[in-house]
Amino acid sequence: MSLASSVSTHRRVGPSAFTSLVRTRRARERSILVTSTARTSSGDTAAFASNDVVGSALVEDAIEAASAAAPAPPASRLSFWLVTAATALALAASGTPSPLYVDYQAKWGFSATTITLIYGIYAGGVLLALLTMGGLSDRIGRRPVMLGSIGVLAASMVVFVFADNVGWLYAARAIQGVATGVFTGAAGAALSELHFRRDHRVASLVNSTATASGIAFGAVLTGVLAQWAPARLVTPYLVVAGLSVVVLVGIAIWVPETVANRQSLRSSLIRIQRLSLPAGIRREFAIGGLSVTAAWSVGGLYLALGGTIAKELLHVNNHLVAGLVILAVQGVGGVSQLIWNLTRPAATIRSSALVGSAALIVGLVLASIGLATSTSVTFFAGAIATGVGFGLAFMAGTRRVTQAAPDAQRGEVLAAYFVIAYIAISVPAIIAGLVSTHLGITETFYWFAGITSLIAAVVFVSSAREHNP
Repeated sequence: MSLASSVSTHRRVGPSAFTSLVRTRRARERSILVTSTARTSSGDTAAFASNDVVGSALVEDAIEAASAAAPAPPASRLSFWLVTAATALALAASGTPSPLYVDYQAKWGFSATTITLIYGIYAGGVLLALLTMGGLSDRIGRRPVMLGSIGVLAASMVVFVFADNVGWLYAARAIQGVATGVFTGAAGAALSELHFRRDHRVASLVNSTATASGIAFGAVLTGVLAQWAPARLVTPYLVVAGLSVVVLVGIAIWVPETVANRQSLRSSLIRIQRLSLPAGIRREFAIGGLSVTAAWSVGGLYLALGGTIAKELLHVNNHLVAGLVILAVQGVGGVSQLIWNLTRPAATIRSSALVGSAALIVGLVLASIGLATSTSVTFFAGAIATGVGFGLAFMAGTRRVTQAAPDAQRGEVLAAYFVIAYIAISVPAIIAGLVSTHLGITETFYWFAGITSLIAAVVFVSSAREHNP
Protein backbone atom coordinates (compact mmCIF):
# COMPACT_ATOMS: atom_id res chain seq x y z
CA MET A 1 0.00 0.00 0.00
CA SER A 2 1.45 3.38 -1.02
CA LEU A 3 1.61 6.45 1.20
CA ALA A 4 -1.09 8.16 -0.90
CA SER A 5 -3.48 5.26 -0.61
CA SER A 6 -2.83 5.11 3.13
CA VAL A 7 -3.80 8.76 3.49
CA SER A 8 -6.89 8.15 1.36
CA THR A 9 -7.85 5.24 3.54
CA HIS A 10 -7.34 7.38 6.62
CA ARG A 11 -9.81 9.94 5.28
CA ARG A 12 -12.43 7.28 4.61
CA VAL A 13 -12.24 5.22 7.76
CA GLY A 14 -11.21 7.74 10.41
CA PRO A 15 -8.22 8.03 12.76
CA SER A 16 -8.89 5.04 15.01
CA ALA A 17 -9.47 2.67 12.11
CA PHE A 18 -6.41 4.06 10.37
CA THR A 19 -4.32 3.41 13.51
CA SER A 20 -5.59 -0.15 13.61
CA LEU A 21 -4.75 -0.58 9.93
CA VAL A 22 -1.20 0.67 10.46
CA ARG A 23 -0.71 -1.66 13.43
CA THR A 24 -1.98 -4.60 11.40
CA ARG A 25 0.35 -3.74 8.54
CA ARG A 26 3.32 -3.41 10.89
CA ALA A 27 2.53 -6.77 12.46
CA ARG A 28 2.42 -8.32 9.00
CA GLU A 29 5.75 -6.73 8.11
CA ARG A 30 7.31 -8.12 11.29
CA SER A 31 5.97 -11.56 10.43
CA ILE A 32 7.50 -11.30 6.96
CA LEU A 33 10.73 -10.11 8.55
CA VAL A 34 11.10 -13.15 10.78
CA THR A 35 10.08 -15.56 8.02
CA SER A 36 12.57 -13.91 5.68
CA THR A 37 15.25 -14.16 8.33
CA ALA A 38 14.72 -17.89 8.68
CA ARG A 39 14.74 -18.44 4.91
CA THR A 40 17.43 -16.01 3.88
CA SER A 41 19.92 -16.92 6.55
CA SER A 42 19.59 -20.57 5.77
CA GLY A 43 20.35 -19.81 2.15
CA ASP A 44 23.34 -17.63 2.82
CA THR A 45 24.96 -19.44 5.67
CA ALA A 46 28.62 -19.71 5.28
CA ALA A 47 30.64 -21.22 7.86
CA PHE A 48 31.63 -24.03 10.09
CA ALA A 49 28.65 -23.62 12.30
CA SER A 50 26.35 -22.16 9.73
CA ASN A 51 25.06 -20.16 12.53
CA ASP A 52 22.21 -18.04 11.28
CA VAL A 53 20.58 -21.07 9.68
CA VAL A 54 21.04 -23.16 12.74
CA GLY A 55 19.76 -20.45 14.98
CA SER A 56 16.56 -19.74 13.10
CA ALA A 57 15.71 -22.75 11.00
CA LEU A 58 16.22 -25.37 13.67
CA VAL A 59 13.57 -23.78 15.85
CA GLU A 60 10.07 -25.17 15.46
CA ASP A 61 8.49 -21.88 16.34
CA ALA A 62 10.65 -19.58 14.20
CA ILE A 63 7.56 -18.18 12.54
CA GLU A 64 5.75 -17.86 15.86
CA ALA A 65 8.53 -15.53 16.93
CA ALA A 66 7.03 -12.90 14.64
CA SER A 67 4.44 -12.13 17.27
CA ALA A 68 7.17 -11.79 19.89
CA ALA A 69 9.46 -9.54 17.85
CA ALA A 70 9.50 -6.00 19.12
CA PRO A 71 9.24 -3.03 16.76
CA ALA A 72 12.56 -2.30 15.15
CA PRO A 73 14.85 -0.92 17.87
CA PRO A 74 16.99 2.15 17.29
CA ALA A 75 19.67 -0.18 16.01
CA SER A 76 23.06 1.47 15.78
CA ARG A 77 26.06 0.39 13.83
CA LEU A 78 27.82 -0.17 17.14
CA SER A 79 25.29 -2.73 18.37
CA PHE A 80 25.37 -4.61 15.06
CA TRP A 81 29.15 -4.81 14.97
CA LEU A 82 29.34 -5.76 18.64
CA VAL A 83 27.19 -8.82 17.95
CA THR A 84 29.35 -9.53 14.89
CA ALA A 85 32.47 -9.37 17.06
CA ALA A 86 30.83 -11.64 19.62
CA THR A 87 30.04 -14.16 16.88
CA ALA A 88 33.62 -14.15 15.64
CA LEU A 89 34.91 -14.49 19.20
CA ALA A 90 32.56 -17.37 20.06
CA LEU A 91 33.85 -19.34 17.08
CA ALA A 92 37.42 -18.22 17.79
CA ALA A 93 37.06 -19.91 21.16
CA SER A 94 36.15 -23.14 19.39
CA GLY A 95 39.30 -22.94 17.24
CA THR A 96 41.63 -21.96 20.08
CA PRO A 97 42.63 -25.48 21.25
CA SER A 98 43.30 -26.93 17.78
CA PRO A 99 47.00 -25.97 17.40
CA LEU A 100 47.65 -27.18 20.97
CA TYR A 101 46.42 -30.75 20.64
CA VAL A 102 49.90 -31.96 19.72
CA ASP A 103 51.25 -30.38 22.93
CA TYR A 104 48.64 -32.11 25.05
CA GLN A 105 49.44 -35.33 23.21
CA ALA A 106 53.16 -34.98 23.98
CA LYS A 107 52.43 -34.06 27.61
CA TRP A 108 49.96 -36.84 28.43
CA GLY A 109 50.85 -39.44 25.82
CA PHE A 110 47.47 -40.08 24.21
CA SER A 111 46.84 -41.15 20.61
CA ALA A 112 45.49 -39.33 17.56
CA THR A 113 42.19 -41.07 18.25
CA THR A 114 41.91 -39.22 21.56
CA ILE A 115 42.61 -35.92 19.78
CA THR A 116 39.72 -36.50 17.41
CA LEU A 117 37.44 -37.56 20.27
CA ILE A 118 38.26 -34.36 22.15
CA TYR A 119 37.45 -32.43 19.02
CA GLY A 120 34.33 -34.47 18.27
CA ILE A 121 32.72 -33.94 21.67
CA TYR A 122 32.47 -30.24 20.80
CA ALA A 123 30.34 -31.00 17.76
CA GLY A 124 28.17 -33.25 19.91
CA GLY A 125 27.64 -30.41 22.38
CA VAL A 126 26.67 -28.00 19.61
CA LEU A 127 24.20 -30.47 18.14
CA LEU A 128 22.65 -31.20 21.54
CA ALA A 129 22.16 -27.49 22.19
CA LEU A 130 20.68 -26.82 18.77
CA LEU A 131 18.17 -29.65 19.04
CA THR A 132 17.05 -28.75 22.56
CA MET A 133 17.72 -25.02 23.07
CA GLY A 134 18.11 -23.67 19.53
CA GLY A 135 15.09 -21.38 19.83
CA LEU A 136 15.68 -20.27 23.41
CA SER A 137 16.33 -16.64 22.44
CA ASP A 138 12.97 -16.47 20.65
CA ARG A 139 11.34 -17.15 23.99
CA ILE A 140 13.44 -15.35 26.62
CA GLY A 141 15.22 -12.72 24.49
CA ARG A 142 18.46 -12.32 22.54
CA ARG A 143 20.45 -10.40 25.14
CA PRO A 144 20.21 -12.84 28.07
CA VAL A 145 21.05 -15.78 25.82
CA MET A 146 24.05 -14.05 24.25
CA LEU A 147 25.33 -12.77 27.59
CA GLY A 148 24.92 -16.12 29.30
CA SER A 149 26.53 -18.04 26.44
CA ILE A 150 29.55 -15.74 26.27
CA GLY A 151 29.96 -16.05 30.02
CA VAL A 152 29.93 -19.85 29.75
CA LEU A 153 32.43 -19.72 26.88
CA ALA A 154 34.75 -17.62 29.03
CA ALA A 155 34.35 -20.20 31.80
CA SER A 156 35.31 -22.98 29.38
CA MET A 157 38.57 -21.13 28.71
CA VAL A 158 39.28 -21.22 32.44
CA VAL A 159 38.66 -24.99 32.45
CA PHE A 160 41.35 -25.33 29.77
CA VAL A 161 43.74 -23.25 31.88
CA PHE A 162 43.43 -25.62 34.84
CA ALA A 163 43.37 -28.84 32.80
CA ASP A 164 45.74 -31.42 34.27
CA ASN A 165 44.47 -34.51 32.44
CA VAL A 166 42.53 -35.41 29.32
CA GLY A 167 39.22 -35.52 31.21
CA TRP A 168 39.40 -31.74 31.68
CA LEU A 169 39.78 -31.32 27.92
CA TYR A 170 36.65 -33.38 27.30
CA ALA A 171 34.74 -31.27 29.83
CA ALA A 172 35.96 -27.97 28.40
CA ARG A 173 35.08 -28.94 24.84
CA ALA A 174 31.62 -30.17 25.84
CA ILE A 175 30.94 -26.87 27.64
CA GLN A 176 32.19 -24.97 24.60
CA GLY A 177 29.92 -26.93 22.28
CA VAL A 178 26.74 -26.38 24.26
CA ALA A 179 27.48 -22.68 24.80
CA THR A 180 28.28 -22.13 21.11
CA GLY A 181 25.15 -23.93 19.98
CA VAL A 182 22.96 -21.76 22.21
CA PHE A 183 24.81 -18.56 21.29
CA THR A 184 24.70 -18.93 17.52
CA GLY A 185 20.92 -19.06 17.36
CA ALA A 186 20.55 -15.84 19.33
CA ALA A 187 23.34 -14.02 17.49
CA GLY A 188 22.14 -14.99 14.02
CA ALA A 189 18.66 -13.67 14.75
CA ALA A 190 20.01 -10.54 16.47
CA LEU A 191 22.17 -9.61 13.49
CA SER A 192 19.18 -9.65 11.14
CA GLU A 193 17.13 -7.59 13.60
CA LEU A 194 19.87 -5.07 14.37
CA HIS A 195 21.19 -4.41 10.87
CA PHE A 196 21.02 -0.66 10.31
CA ARG A 197 19.20 -1.06 6.96
CA ARG A 198 17.35 -4.24 7.98
CA ASP A 199 19.08 -5.94 5.04
CA HIS A 200 18.86 -9.60 5.98
CA ARG A 201 21.03 -10.85 3.12
CA VAL A 202 23.90 -8.58 4.16
CA ALA A 203 23.40 -9.52 7.81
CA SER A 204 23.56 -13.19 6.87
CA LEU A 205 26.76 -12.72 4.87
CA VAL A 206 28.34 -10.81 7.76
CA ASN A 207 27.34 -13.58 10.14
CA SER A 208 28.76 -16.23 7.83
CA THR A 209 32.05 -14.42 7.37
CA ALA A 210 32.38 -13.75 11.10
CA THR A 211 31.82 -17.42 11.81
CA ALA A 212 34.46 -18.76 9.44
CA SER A 213 36.97 -16.00 10.14
CA GLY A 214 36.40 -16.46 13.87
CA ILE A 215 37.45 -20.10 13.78
CA ALA A 216 40.50 -19.22 11.71
CA PHE A 217 41.33 -16.24 13.95
CA GLY A 218 41.20 -18.41 17.06
CA ALA A 219 43.57 -20.96 15.56
CA VAL A 220 46.03 -18.35 14.26
CA LEU A 221 45.94 -16.36 17.52
CA THR A 222 46.74 -19.53 19.43
CA GLY A 223 49.51 -20.34 16.97
CA VAL A 224 51.14 -16.93 17.49
CA LEU A 225 50.81 -16.95 21.28
CA ALA A 226 51.87 -20.59 21.64
CA GLN A 227 54.92 -20.00 19.48
CA TRP A 228 56.21 -16.79 21.05
CA ALA A 229 54.38 -16.05 24.32
CA PRO A 230 55.11 -17.76 27.65
CA ALA A 231 52.95 -20.56 29.05
CA ARG A 232 51.56 -21.70 25.70
CA LEU A 233 48.94 -23.96 27.32
CA VAL A 234 47.61 -21.06 29.38
CA THR A 235 48.13 -17.73 27.61
CA PRO A 236 45.85 -18.28 24.57
CA TYR A 237 42.91 -19.21 26.79
CA LEU A 238 43.41 -16.24 29.10
CA VAL A 239 43.53 -13.87 26.12
CA VAL A 240 40.30 -15.28 24.67
CA ALA A 241 38.65 -15.20 28.11
CA GLY A 242 39.66 -11.56 28.51
CA LEU A 243 38.29 -10.65 25.08
CA SER A 244 35.07 -12.47 26.00
CA VAL A 245 34.64 -10.27 29.06
CA VAL A 246 35.16 -7.14 26.96
CA VAL A 247 32.55 -8.24 24.41
CA LEU A 248 30.16 -9.28 27.16
CA VAL A 249 30.32 -5.83 28.75
CA GLY A 250 29.84 -4.18 25.36
CA ILE A 251 26.70 -6.19 24.63
CA ALA A 252 25.34 -5.53 28.10
CA ILE A 253 25.72 -1.76 27.64
CA TRP A 254 25.08 -1.08 23.96
CA VAL A 255 23.03 -3.90 22.41
CA PRO A 256 19.25 -3.46 22.79
CA GLU A 257 16.77 -6.29 23.24
CA THR A 258 14.79 -7.10 20.09
CA VAL A 259 12.24 -9.57 21.48
CA ALA A 260 9.10 -8.51 23.33
CA ASN A 261 6.64 -10.65 25.30
CA ARG A 262 9.42 -12.80 26.69
CA GLN A 263 8.73 -15.95 28.66
CA SER A 264 10.34 -17.14 31.85
CA LEU A 265 13.48 -19.26 31.62
CA ARG A 266 11.96 -22.06 33.70
CA SER A 267 9.11 -22.63 31.26
CA SER A 268 11.17 -22.13 28.10
CA LEU A 269 14.58 -23.73 28.58
CA ILE A 270 14.15 -27.02 26.73
CA ARG A 271 12.10 -27.59 23.59
CA ILE A 272 12.94 -30.62 21.46
CA GLN A 273 13.32 -29.95 17.74
CA ARG A 274 11.51 -32.36 15.41
CA LEU A 275 13.20 -33.80 12.32
CA SER A 276 11.44 -34.32 9.00
CA LEU A 277 12.18 -35.56 5.47
CA PRO A 278 9.17 -35.28 3.12
CA ALA A 279 9.11 -37.85 0.33
CA GLY A 280 9.01 -35.23 -2.43
CA ILE A 281 12.41 -33.71 -1.63
CA ARG A 282 14.48 -36.82 -0.98
CA ARG A 283 16.63 -36.47 -4.09
CA GLU A 284 17.46 -32.83 -3.34
CA PHE A 285 18.06 -33.69 0.30
CA ALA A 286 20.37 -36.55 -0.67
CA ILE A 287 22.49 -34.32 -2.93
CA GLY A 288 22.57 -31.55 -0.33
CA GLY A 289 23.45 -34.07 2.38
CA LEU A 290 26.33 -35.48 0.32
CA SER A 291 27.54 -31.95 -0.39
CA VAL A 292 27.65 -30.95 3.28
CA THR A 293 29.16 -34.32 4.20
CA ALA A 294 32.08 -33.80 1.83
CA ALA A 295 32.60 -30.20 2.95
CA TRP A 296 32.25 -30.60 6.70
CA SER A 297 34.20 -33.85 6.95
CA VAL A 298 37.19 -32.08 5.39
CA GLY A 299 36.76 -29.11 7.72
CA GLY A 300 36.57 -31.43 10.71
CA LEU A 301 39.70 -33.35 9.72
CA TYR A 302 41.78 -30.18 9.42
CA LEU A 303 40.45 -28.77 12.70
CA ALA A 304 41.14 -32.00 14.57
CA LEU A 305 44.44 -33.07 13.01
CA GLY A 306 45.82 -29.87 11.45
CA GLY A 307 48.51 -29.58 14.11
CA THR A 308 49.46 -33.24 13.77
CA ILE A 309 49.68 -32.94 9.99
CA ALA A 310 51.92 -29.88 10.25
CA LYS A 311 54.24 -31.53 12.75
CA GLU A 312 54.45 -35.14 11.59
CA LEU A 313 53.94 -34.92 7.85
CA LEU A 314 55.29 -31.51 6.91
CA HIS A 315 58.02 -31.80 9.56
CA VAL A 316 57.27 -28.27 10.78
CA ASN A 317 57.34 -27.90 14.56
CA ASN A 318 55.69 -24.49 14.61
CA HIS A 319 52.36 -23.67 16.23
CA LEU A 320 51.69 -20.81 13.83
CA VAL A 321 51.92 -23.18 10.87
CA ALA A 322 49.31 -25.39 12.54
CA GLY A 323 47.07 -22.34 12.84
CA LEU A 324 47.70 -21.41 9.21
CA VAL A 325 46.64 -24.90 8.10
CA ILE A 326 43.25 -24.25 9.70
CA LEU A 327 43.16 -20.71 8.29
CA ALA A 328 43.73 -22.08 4.79
CA VAL A 329 40.55 -24.16 5.00
CA GLN A 330 38.19 -22.38 7.40
CA GLY A 331 39.17 -18.79 6.67
CA VAL A 332 39.30 -19.28 2.91
CA GLY A 333 35.97 -21.09 3.07
CA GLY A 334 34.23 -18.11 4.62
CA VAL A 335 35.91 -15.56 2.36
CA SER A 336 35.12 -17.60 -0.75
CA GLN A 337 31.44 -17.59 0.14
CA LEU A 338 31.50 -13.85 0.70
CA ILE A 339 33.26 -13.15 -2.60
CA TRP A 340 30.98 -15.55 -4.48
CA ASN A 341 27.85 -13.87 -3.14
CA LEU A 342 29.14 -10.36 -3.83
CA THR A 343 30.45 -11.04 -7.34
CA ARG A 344 27.84 -13.58 -8.47
CA PRO A 345 24.59 -12.63 -6.72
CA ALA A 346 22.52 -14.42 -9.39
CA ALA A 347 24.58 -17.62 -9.34
CA THR A 348 22.54 -20.82 -9.26
CA ILE A 349 22.79 -23.66 -6.79
CA ARG A 350 24.05 -25.81 -9.66
CA SER A 351 27.02 -23.55 -10.42
CA SER A 352 27.95 -23.28 -6.73
CA ALA A 353 27.81 -27.07 -6.37
CA LEU A 354 29.90 -27.67 -9.50
CA VAL A 355 32.65 -25.24 -8.53
CA GLY A 356 32.59 -26.29 -4.89
CA SER A 357 32.79 -30.04 -5.47
CA ALA A 358 35.48 -29.63 -8.16
CA ALA A 359 37.55 -27.42 -5.84
CA LEU A 360 37.27 -30.01 -3.07
CA ILE A 361 38.61 -32.74 -5.36
CA VAL A 362 41.45 -30.60 -6.71
CA GLY A 363 42.36 -29.40 -3.23
CA LEU A 364 42.49 -32.87 -1.72
CA VAL A 365 44.62 -34.17 -4.61
CA LEU A 366 47.09 -31.29 -4.23
CA ALA A 367 47.24 -31.71 -0.46
CA SER A 368 47.94 -35.43 -0.88
CA ILE A 369 50.75 -34.68 -3.33
CA GLY A 370 52.16 -32.14 -0.89
CA LEU A 371 52.17 -34.72 1.89
CA ALA A 372 53.70 -37.40 -0.32
CA THR A 373 56.55 -35.09 -1.32
CA SER A 374 56.76 -33.20 2.01
CA THR A 375 56.26 -29.99 0.02
CA SER A 376 54.63 -27.35 2.18
CA VAL A 377 53.81 -25.04 -0.74
CA THR A 378 51.89 -27.76 -2.59
CA PHE A 379 50.11 -28.82 0.59
CA PHE A 380 49.01 -25.27 1.40
CA ALA A 381 47.88 -24.71 -2.19
CA GLY A 382 45.74 -27.80 -1.80
CA ALA A 383 44.43 -26.61 1.56
CA ILE A 384 43.41 -23.26 0.05
CA ALA A 385 41.63 -24.96 -2.87
CA THR A 386 39.97 -27.26 -0.35
CA GLY A 387 38.85 -24.18 1.58
CA VAL A 388 37.17 -22.77 -1.52
CA GLY A 389 35.44 -26.09 -2.07
CA PHE A 390 34.47 -26.32 1.59
CA GLY A 391 32.77 -22.93 1.49
CA LEU A 392 30.96 -23.26 -1.83
CA ALA A 393 29.92 -26.90 -1.43
CA PHE A 394 28.44 -26.20 1.99
CA MET A 395 26.64 -23.11 0.72
CA ALA A 396 25.23 -25.01 -2.26
CA GLY A 397 24.03 -27.88 -0.11
CA THR A 398 22.32 -25.59 2.37
CA ARG A 399 20.58 -23.58 -0.33
CA ARG A 400 19.49 -26.72 -2.14
CA VAL A 401 17.82 -28.19 0.94
CA THR A 402 16.35 -24.86 2.04
CA GLN A 403 14.81 -24.22 -1.37
CA ALA A 404 13.39 -27.74 -1.67
CA ALA A 405 11.87 -27.90 1.81
CA PRO A 406 8.13 -27.14 2.13
CA ASP A 407 7.44 -23.89 3.99
CA ALA A 408 5.59 -25.62 6.80
CA GLN A 409 8.40 -28.12 7.39
CA ARG A 410 11.50 -26.06 6.61
CA GLY A 411 12.72 -25.95 10.20
CA GLU A 412 12.32 -29.70 10.64
CA VAL A 413 14.03 -30.47 7.31
CA LEU A 414 16.96 -28.19 8.08
CA ALA A 415 17.23 -29.75 11.52
CA ALA A 416 17.70 -33.14 9.84
CA TYR A 417 20.20 -31.58 7.43
CA PHE A 418 22.33 -30.18 10.24
CA VAL A 419 22.26 -33.46 12.11
CA ILE A 420 24.01 -34.88 9.04
CA ALA A 421 26.38 -31.90 8.99
CA TYR A 422 27.48 -32.28 12.59
CA ILE A 423 27.88 -36.02 12.20
CA ALA A 424 30.02 -35.30 9.14
CA ILE A 425 32.23 -32.84 10.95
CA SER A 426 32.96 -35.18 13.85
CA VAL A 427 32.52 -38.88 13.04
CA PRO A 428 34.85 -39.05 9.98
CA ALA A 429 37.56 -37.23 11.93
CA ILE A 430 37.17 -39.70 14.80
CA ILE A 431 37.35 -42.64 12.38
CA ALA A 432 40.46 -41.09 10.81
CA GLY A 433 42.03 -40.91 14.26
CA LEU A 434 41.27 -44.58 14.89
CA VAL A 435 42.59 -45.68 11.49
CA SER A 436 45.74 -43.58 11.85
CA THR A 437 46.87 -45.70 14.81
CA HIS A 438 47.15 -48.63 12.39
CA LEU A 439 48.00 -47.04 9.04
CA GLY A 440 49.68 -43.82 10.11
CA ILE A 441 48.60 -40.25 9.40
CA THR A 442 49.86 -40.23 5.80
CA GLU A 443 48.01 -43.33 4.61
CA THR A 444 44.93 -42.28 6.56
CA PHE A 445 44.90 -38.89 4.83
CA TYR A 446 45.14 -40.58 1.42
CA TRP A 447 42.19 -42.83 2.17
CA PHE A 448 40.22 -39.94 3.60
CA ALA A 449 40.96 -37.77 0.57
CA GLY A 450 39.96 -40.56 -1.80
CA ILE A 451 36.63 -41.29 -0.12
CA THR A 452 35.76 -37.61 0.23
CA SER A 453 36.68 -36.99 -3.41
CA LEU A 454 34.32 -39.78 -4.47
CA ILE A 455 31.49 -38.15 -2.52
CA ALA A 456 32.30 -34.78 -4.09
CA ALA A 457 32.36 -36.43 -7.53
CA VAL A 458 28.85 -37.79 -6.97
CA VAL A 459 27.69 -34.26 -6.13
CA PHE A 460 29.45 -32.89 -9.22
CA VAL A 461 27.89 -35.44 -11.59
CA SER A 462 24.43 -35.08 -10.04
CA SER A 463 24.62 -31.29 -10.34
CA ALA A 464 25.96 -31.42 -13.90
CA ARG A 465 22.92 -33.44 -14.99
CA GLU A 466 20.53 -30.76 -13.79
CA HIS A 467 19.04 -28.55 -16.47
CA ASN A 468 18.88 -25.19 -14.72
CA PRO A 469 21.53 -22.77 -16.02
